[in-house]
Amino acid sequence: MSDSLSQLSNVATAIGVGVAAWQLWLAQKQSVTSFEDSFTKEYRVLASRLPTKALLGEVLSDHEHDESFDEFYHYFDLCNEQVFLWKSKRISEKTWRFWKDGMASHMKRPAFQRAWSEIASRSDGDFSELKSLFPPCSPRQKRS
Repeated sequence: MSDSLSQLSNVATAIGVGVAAWQLWLAQKQSVTSFEDSFTKEYRVLASRLPTKALLGEVLSDHEHDESFDEFYHYFDLCNEQVFLWKSKRISEKTWRFWKDGMASHMKRPAFQRAWSEIASRSDGDFSELKSLFPPCSPRQKRS
């Protein structure tokens, strides 16, 4: 009888450890998801401040470019941080692919190219993570 109770106790302990491990895994996954979602919200706020013309791939006038320069700077700063998080393995591969595709899409647009070229050339060593992924074009170059 005591052998049966001992075996039952061992099984119950093993199940308890398994459930605890599963709960820890779920909590960690939820934490990563919440962390990634906070960056998505930050992106939405930044994108709402960028000129719609830029998001649609249209060329900005010099005045429009100057007026939105700070917002472009904040956008590229966010992108740089996202690249850093990916390199640090703090975000999921699925989220990274989504973020990277979005960055690549924006970097093909003339207003983003212009702002990125200017910001990258003036940043004096900043944005190294983003520069490694999306080397800035010279003002005369165009991305394909």
